[in-house]
Amino acid sequence: MRKTFILIATFFLLTMVACTEEQQFNIKGEITKADDKFLYFEQVALDGIKVLDSIQLKADGHFSFKHKRPDAPDFYRLRIDRNVINLGIDSTETVTIKAQWPTISTDYTVEGSLECSKIKELSLQQIALQQQIQNLITGNLLPGEIQDSIDVLIQTYKERVRTDYIYEAPRCGYAYYALFQRINGIQLFNPESSREDVRTFAAVATSWDLVYPHSLRASNLHNITMRGMRNTRKQTTSPIPEELIKEVTLFDLQLPDMKGDIRKLTDLKGKVVLLDFTVYQNQESPARNILLRELYTEYASRGLEIYQVAFDPDEHFWKTSAGNLPWICVRDTERNSALTYQVAELPTYFLIDKENGLYKRNTDIKDWQTLRTEIETLLAK
Repeated sequence: MRKTFILIATFFLLTMVACTEEQQFNIKGEITKADDKFLYFEQVALDGIKVLDSIQLKADGHFSFKHKRPDAPDFYRLRIDRNVINLGIDSTETVTIKAQWPTISTDYTVEGSLECSKIKELSLQQIALQQQIQNLITGNLLPGEIQDSIDVLIQTYKERVRTDYIYEAPRCGYAYYALFQRINGIQLFNPESSREDVRTFAAVATSWDLVYPHSLRASNLHNITMRGMRNTRKQTTSPIPEELIKEVTLFDLQLPDMKGDIRKLTDLKGKVVLLDFTVYQNQESPARNILLRELYTEYASRGLEIYQVAFDPDEHFWKTSAGNLPWICVRDTERNSALTYQVAELPTYFLIDKENGLYKRNTDIKDWQTLRTEIETLLAK
């Protein structure tokens, strides 16, 4: 009887251990030539990046992380400094990653997960697209030719991703991942203003509503799609084209603020303007806006204005983030202003003098103290 009890108890304990292990996934592998560097295992959640675990790599580069299996496909990443490997997990799989520092973001192998393999393909194609756009911006084309060429590149890329990744398997995590890919901080698929992009979101949202009806990401997709459908139904005319007016050195912007009022950049003639391009959903945005607020508090009474253009696809998030900011906050759902001003990365800013003339770009200003000096110089003129 005692032996029987011991056998039953042992079986019960083994079963409990097995069930616990079955509910976890494992990320393991090696990253060589990264001795003593910290490797972070992070979750890419809807409300931001969350550090789940970390390890200081030894000479052999071996690492292993375990975490509870998500109820629906979810996204994670391995990070050293600012270099990341994006991962998608939808089961209790074991994913093996091998890479070498410092090229871990572009030169790594992945085994054991179709999701992670597809996300690698998408990430590398996104990096290639980014480089193609950068080559155009730094080339010898005229501004109009640059914009046309970028439009063609982006549209071609989107059509390929729609066909090969999203419509091919809308219920998969990599289809969701593809919807939110960004170039220079700007989301490629924009359901706020494009009917075709709304249809693309709807394909994934419908699948996720059926397969993962209780997941937060399914709810997020559903809400974005419904809002996009409402917004695109209201569109009856094409957006006003960008045009050069008043001064040959400045392209005017005419974008809506939180009340829906159109705010024209050139109406600020007579003030020194910091034209700022940003995305509030960037995790560095709150700290950066604190620095901008310090500038605004110090110089607004002397004639400084900030005209901040946001590219956030989520209108509610934008309004919530911009609600307490004292300067002019507008939103560009079409991304035309980024192309007009050849914005290669976000955030980016320009200084504009009192005569509507472009004065300097952020790449010509080394730090915040130098920016203060340049603002004071323009205000004194």
